[in-house]
Amino acid sequence: MEIKRNEATINRPEGDRVIDASYVFTDIPAFVEQLQGEKAWDKNDRNGITVFKSGNITVVITALKAGASIVENEVDGFVTIQVIKGNANFTTPDGDILVAENQLVTLHPHVVHSVKAIHDTILLLTTVSKEDIL
Repeated sequence: MEIKRNEATINRPEGDRVIDASYVFTDIPAFVEQLQGEKAWDKNDRNGITVFKSGNITVVITALKAGASIVENEVDGFVTIQVIKGNANFTTPDGDILVAENQLVTLHPHVVHSVKAIHDTILLLTTVSKEDIL
């Protein structure tokens, strides 16, 4: 298997890391510390980092400041949203749910949803391409 790396950028000079290999170890607390230590966190209401990406799956750690929203998001694939820290209001066409630390929401493709952080919140987002599993 070819090992794929994400290269460093001006905004993330220490960003060179493996994002696809036979196995990828993810130190979630270390990535959270990195996200909250970057200039993007100081300037914006969110910051995120892709920690794994292959042809059919993407895993992202996202840090949201209290009040930050991801509004009317729709994904062409399955999605899981796990709250690692904090809590967030999760909205679907069927209503709202408060998702707390260590809880998980799973969505089928094309379910429109919104997420609003109640406190500073860390999310672990996983998307799986619908085409690759059907």
